[in-house]
Amino acid sequence: QVQLLESGGGLVQPGGSLRLSCAASGRTFSRYTIGWFRQGPGKERDFVATITWPTGSTYYAGSVKGRFTISRDNAKNTVYLQMDSLKPEDTAVYYCAATLQLGTRTNQNDYNYWGQGTQVTVSS
Repeated sequence: QVQLLESGGGLVQPGGSLRLSCAASGRTFSRYTIGWFRQGPGKERDFVATITWPTGSTYYAGSVKGRFTISRDNAKNTVYLQMDSLKPEDTAVYYCAATLQLGTRTNQNDYNYWGQGTQVTVSS
């Protein structure tokens, strides 16, 4: 099993940047594909980005491609989501999730483990 803890959320002005972290427990963290999802006010939870095991391939939702970057540091058991050029519509609770399933996973039902979420608010 793996336990996930997100951090790094906060209030930022439009055009600003934030870096979210997803810290994981467990010796086999590096073998998990990790995804980021978000749930805006009154909306369903949507896929944002994922980084796979073992290839480290990344995949992004169209709405964030070119602005967000997902990366991982297996030595630190941490996955990051660098968010640049933030927009008010990026306001949401951001969750990281983990799965042992191989390949690119954009469906939240493919993920077995979830963090508690971190709030990101983009507003002037």
